[in-house]
Amino acid sequence: MTEPTAGVDVNLRKDMWQVVEKLRETGVTIILTTHYIEEAEEIADRVGVINGGKILLIEDKKNLMKKLGRKELRVDLQEPISIIPETLSSYDLTIEDDGHSLIYDYDTSGERTGITTLLTALAEAGIRLKDISTRQSSLEDIFVELVGARA
Repeated sequence: MTEPTAGVDVNLRKDMWQVVEKLRETGVTIILTTHYIEEAEEIADRVGVINGGKILLIEDKKNLMKKLGRKELRVDLQEPISIIPETLSSYDLTIEDDGHSLIYDYDTSGERTGITTLLTALAEAGIRLKDISTRQSSLEDIFVELVGARA
């Protein structure tokens, strides 16, 4: 199947994916080419990435997400900061939004994420939090990083 949903309206696209999913559930192997990476992430068991006619990788989606994916903790601050205090240097934080947010990347597969100690260290440094959120990288993020790194 090649680009089955290109140029298709939303309702037909959903119907087509239901048919593909039913076939997949019966054990049919489906090879799908798509530029809609979110669709591939939703249905694929294995992912291949091709760039410039070269296969960059073919891998089980779960393993790929685990190996190349990132988890990010975003800490929005009540007051902006311009520099990261020395006491927080071991966390490899990034300042964003003109000092209103801190970004902390962490490994979800590890025994400890470091989030609890980071939050304690932020409080000890006198940095007051406004909000906290997490974000898992998507297959599209991984694709862009792979293709961008080889462009």
